[in-house]
Amino acid sequence: MIHADKEKYKDILEDSVTYLEQHGFENIKADSEGYESPKSYSKKGSDISITPDIVATKEGAKHYFDISLKSEEPKLLKSKWLFLNTLSALKSSHFRLITTRGHYKFTEEMLDDINLNNKKLIKI
Repeated sequence: MIHADKEKYKDILEDSVTYLEQHGFENIKADSEGYESPKSYSKKGSDISITPDIVATKEGAKHYFDISLKSEEPKLLKSKWLFLNTLSALKSSHFRLITTRGHYKFTEEMLDDINLNNKKLIKI
């Protein structure tokens, strides 16, 4: 999610964290009450900052998760996903998207636009 959407979809973030806990993920970091916030990445010479929605580990591997919901700023969301996908590849990590009913088509179209159609969605 981008910053403007965070408060609006707080419950979906909490549901996503619960889902990951139930599926064996540990050391979860999320912008949610009771959790440490994930590390942010800033662009040099700019005020742009990217923070994954959730970061967790499972079986020793680090996973970056972003929640995909319809957004007023699809261009920013696409940039965020491309950055997180590249970051995870550089760090031998995994990048996954979490989405929910009513947002599947939006997510799939966005992934097609940026040629990330190999991403399997987590649907909660």
